[in-house]
Amino acid sequence: MELREILAISGQPGLYKYVAQSARGIIVESLADGRRFNAPASSRVSSLTEISVYIEGDDIPLAEVFTRIYAHTGGKQAVSPKETPEKLKAAFAEALPEYDRERVHVSDIKKCFAWYNTLVAAGFTEFKLPEEPQE
Repeated sequence: MELREILAISGQPGLYKYVAQSARGIIVESLADGRRFNAPASSRVSSLTEISVYIEGDDIPLAEVFTRIYAHTGGKQAVSPKETPEKLKAAFAEALPEYDRERVHVSDIKKCFAWYNTLVAAGFTEFKLPEEPQE
């Protein structure tokens, strides 16, 4: 399973693995409980490889953020997304000190830690972007 197959669906909690295309959308499987369902074509679906986090001056792919959190935690679960906003900001700043404190909100940090913990629980150890084809 690669990071490009992992999807976030607007309005749905958690992360999902792409399974197949269907007539009315896509079939996905929850990473948390393995339940499959059809995500309608009207849903906003994003691959984790398309998401980035603001850092001072630019932005950084979510895969790189997860890699830094993984290195910081030694491959273990990160801080719980249910912690206080101050603890979440401090933990995020330890892993990614150059994050843009004005544009990255606590809700973004919570989602980042929740997704990271879900991926680690699902057995992810490498968070790399897909190779771009060379011409």
